[in-house]
Amino acid sequence: MKMVKSLILGSAAGLIAMSGAQAADLPVKAKAVEYVRICSLYGAGFFYIPGTDTCIKLGGYLRVDTTLGGGNMYGQAAYSGDSGQRNRYWDTINSRSRMALTIDTRTATEYGVVRTFGQGDFQFQNFTTSNPSVLTAAGVNSALLSSAGGGYVAVEMVFIQFAGFTFGKSASAYATPWHGYPGNNNSFLVGGHDTVTGVNNIQYTAQFGNGVSGTIGLDDPTVFNRTAVLNLGVAGGATAAGANSYGGTTAPDIVGNIRVDQAWGLFQISAAAHQVNASYNILGAGGVPTALSEISGHPETKWGGSVMAALQIKNLPTGAGDDFKIDVSYAKGDTKNVISTSGGSPSYLMYSGTGRAGAYQSIGFGQTSDAVFMPVLNGGTGDIKLVEAWGVRGAFNHNWDPYWSSSLFGSYAQVKYNGNALDITSAKGQWCANYNAGKAVSADYTCNPDYNVAQVGVVTRWTPVKNLTFSAELGAFFLDQKFTGAATLAAAAPKPTTVYEYKDQSTVYLNVRAQRNF
Repeated sequence: MKMVKSLILGSAAGLIAMSGAQAADLPVKAKAVEYVRICSLYGAGFFYIPGTDTCIKLGGYLRVDTTLGGGNMYGQAAYSGDSGQRNRYWDTINSRSRMALTIDTRTATEYGVVRTFGQGDFQFQNFTTSNPSVLTAAGVNSALLSSAGGGYVAVEMVFIQFAGFTFGKSASAYATPWHGYPGNNNSFLVGGHDTVTGVNNIQYTAQFGNGVSGTIGLDDPTVFNRTAVLNLGVAGGATAAGANSYGGTTAPDIVGNIRVDQAWGLFQISAAAHQVNASYNILGAGGVPTALSEISGHPETKWGGSVMAALQIKNLPTGAGDDFKIDVSYAKGDTKNVISTSGGSPSYLMYSGTGRAGAYQSIGFGQTSDAVFMPVLNGGTGDIKLVEAWGVRGAFNHNWDPYWSSSLFGSYAQVKYNGNALDITSAKGQWCANYNAGKAVSADYTCNPDYNVAQVGVVTRWTPVKNLTFSAELGAFFLDQKFTGAATLAAAAPKPTTVYEYKDQSTVYLNVRAQRNF
């Protein structure tokens, strides 16, 4: 009996020991997984970064553009370079594939929302020119990285917003919400301001209530808001006078707007002040400094500027979501705010046929600049003379149904070198004195560097499913130049040096686009 009792007690003790060991080996309960949480504070698409109180939204688009008969894949008309010449180096088909990625973060603080935003564009395009003299030139643009298997990344907006302030690369305080896109696809609708790809700035926005706001800012003008200051003491060429002699950037552009946003639409007044400064009186060919430049002096710096009024009218009786946008601009010494694109300001140079006896072809051009000066040692007045410009652009946007929409858009702009062609004390007189030098001209020749440009177009879009749109845009461009007669010109190769008739020019293009937003 004692033996049986001992066996039972021993077995029980062993079981207890085993169960204790097994309990000790059981895993500790895992911490709860922190799942991604939706952030509803700032609209659809935001979620909390795990472990933080910061909300983030990832987005962007994939876009494929093809332009036929233009000078650029984004619907630029054939108004310069090989396309303006209509020579055999002209790429009549231009295309680009782009994927834009955006990162938007926001954090609520006691000072308000802290926001960061960035956009990078991964893109590949065909060369914008095939002319060997251009392809091998120094300083060619990044599009040439689009070799087989290549491509490049473009940086658009990169900024921080805090307590009403914006720091970084963002739209200028001068800009309208639609920039240069009241209804068009193309990036070349001139007639007003366009910083849709951003400019380095510091700005502050104040909200006054009832949809009224005001913004003031300081923009870095180096990249976007300088065309040219023409030193007319430097020899010009067949289609341009002088050479660009802008000095270094020593002052920011001072910009601002007052805006009213209401259910009926938007009204905005913008203004900008822009410093116009030159380098030196004596420069070499092409504006390159020489050993005499520094001791030759320079003209006194001047300030120019521009103003813009913009209007948007929503809820038109023509259909749900229809609207009309228009902006009107005037500039003096700040031509970029009229002759503007999403990149630089173009100068125009176009060729076509002629009916003039003895002429090889016709030519039309317009040189874009902020100001001109002719040094006293070259027979001029020595002071900077500001160039004037004004423009208007707009669009009517109509929705046929939930799947189809169209926009009719257009613009008109003028650039004026003030004075008289025979008055050497005026901007126009000094420009013409430089341009006319050494040229053999016809008896009916007159010099006038003023020019007008006009654009008109229509785009139709089909959205078969949400965020996927196919569109086609047909546009026309017109250059109204002011020269008359003919002259023997040493045109850029492959054009020959021969007689050309001065004549107005025009061209058309077709852009097709597929875009998926995400």
